[in-house]
Amino acid sequence: MSDPLQLTAALNERKSNHLYRQRRTLESAQGAEVIVDGKAYLNFCSNDYLGLANHPDVIAAFTSVANDFGVGSGASHLVCGHSRWHHQLEEELADFVGRDRAVLFSTGYMANLGVVNALVGKQDAVFEDKLNHASLLDAGLLSGARFQRFLHNDLANLEARLKKSTDNKKLIVVDSVFSMDGDLAPLDNLAALAKQYNAALMADDAHGFGVLGETGAGSADYFNLDQQQLPVLMGTLGKGLGSFGAFVAGSEELAETLIQFARPYIYTTAIPPAVAAASLASLNIVRNDVDRRQHLQSLIAYFKQQAEQLGLTLMPSITAIQPLMIGDSEQAMAISEALLERGFLISAIRPPTVPANSARLRITLSAAHSKTQVDRLLTALAEVVL
Repeated sequence: MSDPLQLTAALNERKSNHLYRQRRTLESAQGAEVIVDGKAYLNFCSNDYLGLANHPDVIAAFTSVANDFGVGSGASHLVCGHSRWHHQLEEELADFVGRDRAVLFSTGYMANLGVVNALVGKQDAVFEDKLNHASLLDAGLLSGARFQRFLHNDLANLEARLKKSTDNKKLIVVDSVFSMDGDLAPLDNLAALAKQYNAALMADDAHGFGVLGETGAGSADYFNLDQQQLPVLMGTLGKGLGSFGAFVAGSEELAETLIQFARPYIYTTAIPPAVAAASLASLNIVRNDVDRRQHLQSLIAYFKQQAEQLGLTLMPSITAIQPLMIGDSEQAMAISEALLERGFLISAIRPPTVPANSARLRITLSAAHSKTQVDRLLTALAEVVL
């Protein structure tokens, strides 16, 4: 059989290197306990950090607006798809994160592509952390700007690059919480460097929004950075808020620039109004249910303490992402399968998502988990890892 695109060879190579990915079929709502391929598991790999994806208030908001507005939005925001639910969500998101405006995007990936390409191009420079999410890296490469990657959280390496730059505009782009390591970018120090070298700072707060900070407003709240210090803030709605979509928040000028020039915004159908309404309900819970965040933080501290006592070596993280480094991809897969047999759903993360020889179990905690469930996980990890 003809194979001009050489698909078979590429797939076989990925299989032989223990890097082949396979989908599992979820047969229940997101939660601490899920049904996957007909079997029950404790779920420790979801990004539903606050357990809001199946919250009754969120479901009720979605259902009510779907009854009135239907399922689809019908068009892009700039044609006829921008409903009052979208508009209200943008206003409340901006208020929550302390910015002038917010602009909704259909996904975080599209938001990152849209904002970077709208802000920089030829004659400009973009500086990105080596461990940035793929969407940020793709955005930088596609922008046409001079693309540079600095060593992970290495301020000296970034400063050396900024010093040499003679480019017109300079944009520093980082994940605020690194999705596969769980550690934080030093946003306060990055903001100071940006100011010193007349650069702008952008943070992807996908894994911080809703979770970090005194109010849950995310990494800007955690580091107490205002709009001048952190002018471009991206957040997603499908993790801490348990909904779907993304937003970019900043100045009035930034919002209008994205509406005029961000192609993934201009040429994409808006998220359904019912999803926007569900996100508003989630946002209301985040703002008012402090106990939910506090419970998550207590679980994180407990898990880290107990793991250390057992001799499990976690990567340095204070967030809900608690990776257990394995190294070898085949071994990481074997451990993931052993946990699956014991009733625990935890993904083995392998290259190219992470660097070579750094495969790990990406353990994520949720406010939906109980301490008893975390204890059961710790017991299982001790059995299969140590």
